[in-house]
Amino acid sequence: MSQKSTKQRMTRLAVATVLTGICVISSTGCQVSLNGQTLPSPYYLQDDIQYFPAGPEFKLPREAAALKAAKAEEKMNRR
Repeated sequence: MSQKSTKQRMTRLAVATVLTGICVISSTGCQVSLNGQTLPSPYYLQDDIQYFPAGPEFKLPREAAALKAAKAEEKMNRR
């Protein structure tokens, strides 16, 4: 092999490697960890913020009332 063809082959291989690397990096996106948060895209500042207001402490008040009524009814039926 001549030195010129070897040099061309190495140049083509380097260009192909760089292009493959660019394709892989651009297709996978990037994640950044900032202050304990994983930010999935560079556009996180433009994303809509979802706000969920605080709800009641006890999530099942109707179920608790139904159980209390059932226990009271059972107690009444035992007498």
